[in-house]
Amino acid sequence: MSTLVDKVKSAEYRDGYIVVSMESGVEIRFPISGNPRLSGGTAEQLNHIEVSPFGLHWPDLDEDLSFRGLLAGNYGQTRPCRPRRSSTRTT
Repeated sequence: MSTLVDKVKSAEYRDGYIVVSMESGVEIRFPISGNPRLSGGTAEQLNHIEVSPFGLHWPDLDEDLSFRGLLAGNYGQTRPCRPRRSSTRTT
């Protein structure tokens, strides 16, 4: 049995967003503006990101976000965003 697992290549703060690049080329990008802990951080604090198999941790800001939550549209804001899905519904 073969299981394919995508791994994080890098995570960085760039132009108001946290950008997570995966080895497959996929990018997860979300704005810091909606997250109370991240939005108050300096560029240096925001770029100090520890990556685990489960998510991201900012030790200077005491913030943790799971990859499961990020993919569900929850990046620590007061109300989660729902990812947009294209609708190809035919009737």
